Amino acid sequence: MFLELIAVFVAGFAGAGGMLLLTRLAGRRLPKWMIPVGAGAAMMAAAISNEYSWFGRNTAALPQGMVVAQTVETKAWWRPWTLAFPFTERFAAVDLANVQTNTQDENLHLVALYLYSRWKPLSAVEVMVDCTKGMMADPALGDGSPPVWRDVGHDDPIVSTVCRKV
Repeated sequence: MFLELIAVFVAGFAGAGGMLLLTRLAGRRLPKWMIPVGAGAAMMAAAISNEYSWFGRNTAALPQGMVVAQTVETKAWWRPWTLAFPFTERFAAVDLANVQTNTQDENLHLVALYLYSRWKPLSAVEVMVDCTKGMMADPALGDGSPPVWRDVGHDDPIVSTVCRKV
């Protein structure tokens, strides 16, 4: 996040410098207010570029065996460009390299699910998936108590990703 802020400031200086150079090349006939406008436009372009490239950068950095199971795209009225081109703000990745299959029931699988979000720290949780019933169990309290099963269906992105692999 800090490096993105630095990149936006550098883009602002570059935009102001570019407009200053353009003003000089035009023989100082352009108005002086074009310089801060150029800086602001470059800063906006850098911030928008960071928003749209976040998903690609993070998925490219996933270790081998991690698969993106679900994405969440965002639209916001205060960012009008997202109404036409929504960007991915969150995604869930499943660690398929380390799936643990239940020894008593081979249709039950324990997987690590990693939840990535644009401005939040990475969250990891282990979930159990039942491929025959299309159910997923979340850890209830984290204290060893029985899991809470939810009927999410076979078309749930996480269930289908896990069951397709195993």
